[in-house]
Amino acid sequence: MHEPGPPRFTHVGASVELAPRRPDAVSDADDRPDARFSWRVRDRPESSEVGVGDGPVVHLEPDESGVYALELDAPDGTHRQVVRAFPDPRKEVRFDAPVADLPVPADEVESVSLTGPFNDYTLGRDRMVREGDGYVADFDLPPGDHEGICVVNDDFEHCHDVAVSVSGPGRPRVHLDGRVEGETLVVTARAESAPEGSDPEVEFWLDDRDDLSESAVESDGSELRVAVADLPERARIHAVAVAERHSVADTLVVAADAEVSVSRPNDPPEWARHATVYQIFVRRFAGETVETTFEEIERRVPYLESLDVDCLWLTPVVGSPTDHGYHVTDYFDTAADLGTRAEFESLVERLREAGIRVVFDLVINHTSRDHPAFQMHAAGVDEYADYYERVPADLDGTDRDALPEDDTDWAGEGVPGYLFNWTRIPNLNYDSLAVRSWMLDVIDEWAPLVDGFRADVAWGVPHGFWKEVRERLKSADSEFFLLDETIPRDPQFHESEFDAHYDTALYGALREIGRGEAPAEALFEALDANRREGFPESSLLLRYVENHDETRYIEECDEAALRAAAGATFTLPGAPMVYYGQERGVEEQRGVMQWHDGDADLSAFHRRLSRLRSERPVLRTGRVERIDRDGDDRTVAFARDDGENRLVVALNFGDDPARSVSASRSPRRTC
Repeated sequence: MHEPGPPRFTHVGASVELAPRRPDAVSDADDRPDARFSWRVRDRPESSEVGVGDGPVVHLEPDESGVYALELDAPDGTHRQVVRAFPDPRKEVRFDAPVADLPVPADEVESVSLTGPFNDYTLGRDRMVREGDGYVADFDLPPGDHEGICVVNDDFEHCHDVAVSVSGPGRPRVHLDGRVEGETLVVTARAESAPEGSDPEVEFWLDDRDDLSESAVESDGSELRVAVADLPERARIHAVAVAERHSVADTLVVAADAEVSVSRPNDPPEWARHATVYQIFVRRFAGETVETTFEEIERRVPYLESLDVDCLWLTPVVGSPTDHGYHVTDYFDTAADLGTRAEFESLVERLREAGIRVVFDLVINHTSRDHPAFQMHAAGVDEYADYYERVPADLDGTDRDALPEDDTDWAGEGVPGYLFNWTRIPNLNYDSLAVRSWMLDVIDEWAPLVDGFRADVAWGVPHGFWKEVRERLKSADSEFFLLDETIPRDPQFHESEFDAHYDTALYGALREIGRGEAPAEALFEALDANRREGFPESSLLLRYVENHDETRYIEECDEAALRAAAGATFTLPGAPMVYYGQERGVEEQRGVMQWHDGDADLSAFHRRLSRLRSERPVLRTGRVERIDRDGDDRTVAFARDDGENRLVVALNFGDDPARSVSASRSPRRTC
């Protein structure tokens, strides 16, 4: 019951969080449920000195490559957890910010913090030091391109972006398939080398939660075999491709009852593979004079049908004091201004009647500072003592002088942890079993009602927790959909966690192309990044040009570029997303939906894109073939080819909206 989950794969120097599952199953009558769990390292590489701390949730940071075997003593028995650590792929690199590039005069610079995905965008954790005519900071980072934000005087109003590139190969990939040959289960691993990487080897791993004995399994290179008679009722088989770096692991689930069946739990649901997603910023959708409610959204479902939308992503609809909803004060009821739970259920039912799935915005990295749980925590109530992160005062990045006048200092020892300058939304503490149980209750509350979750700040919540969420929600035939917000995108979140991921690479490329800062051919570099970064074959990428956190594309670029960029999202592989108002010419990031005064031609254009995608299956399943064009850096062309049909697409980011997108059939080339 409390087994900690599948084998974990990491590299030396990277911390892995390990926790018991089903913390909600611990008796509420137990005064100290945390004391009923304890970890120990049972085996580790010979030269390793790594241990784990006390408590139910521990963090293992391998210091040598090899296998770490741990045991968890829990109320229901002892469970085993394996961590496979590969060599550290990171290299030391230096971020450099010249003083002349900083957004404040040199004599007013008191400190410069560097934040980025390498430190979870935590202000104050890493300070740059003055060296010559600039500020520098050294980090160990893996091969690839990395961006950081220099925050002057701990005030996000004064930021400067910096970037470094680390040489070296990307990550290999692996894909598992299984079949029964006579009386034998055969599992085949198809391993792909990374660009500029060597050919990988394959490691197979069994799952300690299953009764499949290693002695019953034979593996040879990229193939594993086991007699059907030796299969338990359920077995999970994992594989990793290993070269200079290791891949994201893939998994097969084998069910052996009357017959043997094999499923791939990392695959997205079939309906989502090519779905057209529409996102609305809820409280701006009804228009200028009508307050948005669930009832008002329901009345506008015919509009969504006209766009041929498959999926509606709603920004948060639970209790919150803000109009955007990301400062949650009540996880278990809908926001009063939007309507009742019954009215929300009516909206969901109406959307499903229209063939439109509903994705619920799940905000569980943090709560509002006004949530009763944080108030109890801050007021010293013992029951809530470990609900929120606390950081040492010397790592507090809060610029008190920059806070609004009505903002008060944090209470208690140390200060709450938060991301960026989000001082009003403290981070939850996932080292607490009480928090994990609470958030699982939230998931259980809404999952039966909706068709998927979009996880806000997914990168702030531990991988182990998301793995538990996925297994909790997904069965072999589950159609539930999981979309992560990870900025920048990270393929590790596809390892038994999420189905789909923001395509931040394409988003960035389309912005640069639209602004004239990059040639249209940069689109292909963004597509190539999928392979270089090691995104598995089964991963689904959300293709978008704007969302509620970004400036409108039409404001930053122009309408012709917007049409071409939208055309890219609909004609490339993945799931295209339209942010409400994108198709109506709304220029404000979270502006009111323009119903009576919107751009009708732009709306018709988006309808044509959606219809083209529906009518031409090759746009959903065909491979992308680059077509070279000479002399025009504002135009890019490619073909989609599925072996039977071939469609050529040209995107023109120039100044003529009428020429922005063209698509035509062409004869298939034969060898």
